[in-house]
Amino acid sequence: MSAAGIPALPEAVRALAEADFGPVAQRFSEAGFQVGLPAPGILTVKGAAPDAARPCVLVSVGVHGDETGPIEMTAYVIEALSRAPRELAVDLMLCVGNIDAIAAGKRFIDADLNRMFRAERGSLAGTAEAARADVLIAATDAFFEGAGPRRWHLDLHTAIRPSHYPMFAIVPELIAEGPRNTLVKWLGEAGIEAVIMNPKSAGTYSYYSAEHHGAAGTTVELGRVGTLGRNDLSQFADSSAALARLLRGQPAAGAGRAPLVFKQVQEVLKLSDQFSMKVGRETWNFTALKKGEVIAQDGDTFYTVKHDEELVVFPNPDVRVGLRAGLMVVKVD
Repeated sequence: MSAAGIPALPEAVRALAEADFGPVAQRFSEAGFQVGLPAPGILTVKGAAPDAARPCVLVSVGVHGDETGPIEMTAYVIEALSRAPRELAVDLMLCVGNIDAIAAGKRFIDADLNRMFRAERGSLAGTAEAARADVLIAATDAFFEGAGPRRWHLDLHTAIRPSHYPMFAIVPELIAEGPRNTLVKWLGEAGIEAVIMNPKSAGTYSYYSAEHHGAAGTTVELGRVGTLGRNDLSQFADSSAALARLLRGQPAAGAGRAPLVFKQVQEVLKLSDQFSMKVGRETWNFTALKKGEVIAQDGDTFYTVKHDEELVVFPNPDVRVGLRAGLMVVKVD
């Protein structure tokens, strides 16, 4: 029986879900790469000699344990690359985020890991995910130390709810313009339909890499949550091909469609247990609300739509007090 209790998983998928890098690591090592296993769930593969011109790419999956599609997609990309290891044209760090949650088939063990990449964790400081974030942060710091200017972090997720743009990404505004434009172009090649420019950290892994290491970091939402071993991999075809090309240093196969660009205009925070949303978890991402509509209420605090139209993303009234319960975005012309 494999991780998440699904039998007869393909070996590459089982191995990545269980953070078993053995055969993959061995193939890269035998090809002359410097291979490291700095912590459970983390593999690094670097060129035999330091090279500042060589891009550094961090790929993370499973930061939420129930988001299994990217695990499957990435497993096949890495497996194929490991069988032609000399095609690897970047320094690579592969991270399986919440190993215990993946094994349990749950989103998290104690709390959302993708809110832990910050200095202040409040009541969440003693959680299993806080400890795991510390491990990931240390490995990330070590990976990017002394790296050249071309730094990427692709944190691959799937969304809980349906979306009017099933493939979308969150990109920190603080990324320098050149790398940010390159990243957005790559996202279009990867089949990403919409990009949200994010001005503020919510404690996410990709924002940490962007803020502390100058990486072109992004949280990529690839469709819906699915069961490990039962995801429709055809929906990831463009993303899989783009990732494979990036790791091989290959140009795009053709001109991808430029994603629509949105900017965040409001962050809806849950301030107390009195919090209530006028839109619920069943609301689709990118659902439009009109000016003056109430988004949420928290005691005497009201969140209302301030622009002619704002679209709600990640509405979730059930988050813990102090965390983000939703984003409001507007389209950039």
